[in-house]
Amino acid sequence: MSAEHVHDVLVVGAGPAGSAAGYWLARHGHDVVMVDKKSFPREKTCGDGLTPRAVKQLADMGLADSLSQYHRYEGLRATAHGKALELQWPSHPVYPQHGYVVRRRELDTMVARNAQAAGATLIEGVEATAPVLERGFVRGATVTGKDGTSRDIRARYVIVADGANSRFGRALGTFRTKEWPYGTAIRTYWETPRHAEPWIESALDVKDRNGNPLPGYGWIFPVGDGTVNIGVGLLSTFRDFKNVNTTHLLNEYAHMVADRWEIDPDNPTGRATSGRIPMGGSVGPKTGPTYLVIGDAAGSVNPFNGEGIDYAYETARMAAQILHEAIDANDPAALQRYQSLLDDEYGQYFKVARLFARIIGRPLIMRELSRVGMQSRTLMEWVLRIMANLLRPDEVGPAEAAYKAAAAIVRLAPNA
Repeated sequence: MSAEHVHDVLVVGAGPAGSAAGYWLARHGHDVVMVDKKSFPREKTCGDGLTPRAVKQLADMGLADSLSQYHRYEGLRATAHGKALELQWPSHPVYPQHGYVVRRRELDTMVARNAQAAGATLIEGVEATAPVLERGFVRGATVTGKDGTSRDIRARYVIVADGANSRFGRALGTFRTKEWPYGTAIRTYWETPRHAEPWIESALDVKDRNGNPLPGYGWIFPVGDGTVNIGVGLLSTFRDFKNVNTTHLLNEYAHMVADRWEIDPDNPTGRATSGRIPMGGSVGPKTGPTYLVIGDAAGSVNPFNGEGIDYAYETARMAAQILHEAIDANDPAALQRYQSLLDDEYGQYFKVARLFARIIGRPLIMRELSRVGMQSRTLMEWVLRIMANLLRPDEVGPAEAAYKAAAAIVRLAPNA
């Protein structure tokens, strides 16, 4: 392509959000180019679990058959205080009742290649280092390759999808609301004969090496390839959050589950990786005159459970639709609708989740809530429906009623 060529849309970052945006824009017939500083396949710190919301989005992108090659699971096994409850994913008129576990190096490659097959251009191994500005408007990016050479890629519109740290987003003025919660996660893999279990597992009673309860959770996701993904996540709402050594915490958790999961806790298959996760829509502004911010770059992660892949796909699809309308009508003002779409879809839910994250930031409260929950399968089924954002729009059951009551209270609270 020539230096003068102007694309319809440049997507900065080709992870879950960026590649999904590239796919939908290409399907709309637009000239879209995605750039990513890594080359596929590449690793990401993640639990590798795809919830029913994520499975729905991947199926809509034509990837249902590709997903079927990976390990399917049926629900969540919650563990705490010596008890375990196996909870089937709840029924829903839109989302399936199953999920998949797919390593991110394979999942992200699959979605990126799918966007290419739909007509998007993907340039790997180049980093968008600075916005290209024209009369004050963002019209592309300067990209730098691994050899240090730079060039400009120009576009009418830009999507920012470069992940939780989002250097490009910060260059445009995005910032995280520091009062809102964020998380940190660490994970690696262990070999086990139990690699094809039909449940992902979440421990609600994670403890430090001194036996003190912590506000977070441990996870075990069977990958189906001879290994399990084991990790821990913590919330910043815990007073001593910054003093926790997550490497030690993961080691303690691995030893805690070693016998039951038949792993050698001292011999993972690789080095643990960790990352910080902005949550609850905490990064903004998400809209500019010629750009939109999506996925982790916008803090689009569920504070209830740390899930971000489904929201990456969903915000990408919204952004692609908005830009399609803007391009077709030659109306940049259409971009201002994006924030309203996000507010309608996630605003109240994320607010409830953020306040919940504050409540469980007190270890004693977290311990008592989990103790009560583990006494009742019915209660935990309600909790799963709420925390996985699988509330039914067509009927009001106990979970929907409980959430509506919580939302009514939160609506009166400050936007924390």
